[in-house]
Amino acid sequence: MAWLAIHLGGIFLWQWRPGLIPVAIIVVLVQAWLSTGLFIIAHDCMHGSLAPGRPRLNRVIGTVCLSMYAALSFRALLPKHMAHHAAPGTADDPDFHPDSPRRLAPWFVRFFRGYYTHGQILRITAVAIIYMLLGASLINIVIFWAVPAVLALMQLFVFGTYLPHRHEDAPFADDHRARSNRLPLLGSLITCFHFGGYHHEHHLSPGTSWWRLPSVRKQATMALSQRVG
Repeated sequence: MAWLAIHLGGIFLWQWRPGLIPVAIIVVLVQAWLSTGLFIIAHDCMHGSLAPGRPRLNRVIGTVCLSMYAALSFRALLPKHMAHHAAPGTADDPDFHPDSPRRLAPWFVRFFRGYYTHGQILRITAVAIIYMLLGASLINIVIFWAVPAVLALMQLFVFGTYLPHRHEDAPFADDHRARSNRLPLLGSLITCFHFGGYHHEHHLSPGTSWWRLPSVRKQATMALSQRVG
């Protein structure tokens, strides 16, 4: 609801006046974070954790969230994400760049091309035309929809894909080939709804919702302490 309020308010009601640019920047950054959240909710729907035991409801909510975020297709993204979990950090992983396992720019370009399609661009264009027919300005559509979506894409890629799965000198802990970035709880929430700070935990327990990922680490730590003790 917060995303929708900013989306519609920014596109249809925002008036550009002197002194409001700093406010617009803050609104865009908040909307980018909320857009990341929409994707994360859809991601939980892919794993069936938003509404356990109700696949149709997960599919409907995931479809709505991805459509609002950037006219993405839940049906198209679902098999790609399952392929990512089946072989993370390998040539069979659609989210990974096997020829550039450390460099950000080539990996991001491959990631972008893999998720953004001509069909999506057509859907976005159609919605933008409808908005303009209803009285919205193109600049407002770009600022309050396109820019937050692109910023969210970069946020999801850097904190939710690149940093967790980047190859480093130190080996991965297991075949999930994923790392958690160990940010404080608030930092983990702000950067990528815990999918950076607790990414390895997500691969260990993909059916766990994003807000419960810290508890996965806590339980694992407690279990280890009990074994050591």
